[in-house]
Amino acid sequence: MFEVKRLQINYKTLEEFQKFREFGLEELSMKEDLEANIVENDSESPFYGIYDNDLLVARMSLYKIDGKYDRYFQPAQDYYELWKLEVLPDYRNKDYGTALVNHAKSFGAPIKTNSRCRADEFWLKMGFTPVKYNPMRDRGENPYVWLPENVELQD
Repeated sequence: MFEVKRLQINYKTLEEFQKFREFGLEELSMKEDLEANIVENDSESPFYGIYDNDLLVARMSLYKIDGKYDRYFQPAQDYYELWKLEVLPDYRNKDYGTALVNHAKSFGAPIKTNSRCRADEFWLKMGFTPVKYNPMRDRGENPYVWLPENVELQD
């Protein structure tokens, strides 16, 4: 349906992110994350996006987390944290967010995210499950997880 692309870590992408910051909430801003990756010269971009013609209209950041830090899944394993997902206002409700989440699922590893901006319904629709809050582990987050086959939640 839509082509999801791994975004380049460069100043052109930084300019594209500025358009989102104008519309988005501060907690969804990826500008600082991108700037840090430019400084570190990170070649493996955690940013993915969808373009409509030449306009970036949807984006997410997806970080691979080493299994030694896994406090959610059984058996403990590498997983992805879908940190931020945003679609420009004129492109919402057109399945761009769904396409990004499905792209993340295509890697076949468990995914953890946090529901922000009253997005609980979206995450449930995408097959994510809310995690029972653990104050030592979750520290004020509202975690949701997606489990591929043969993966369960830790107790």
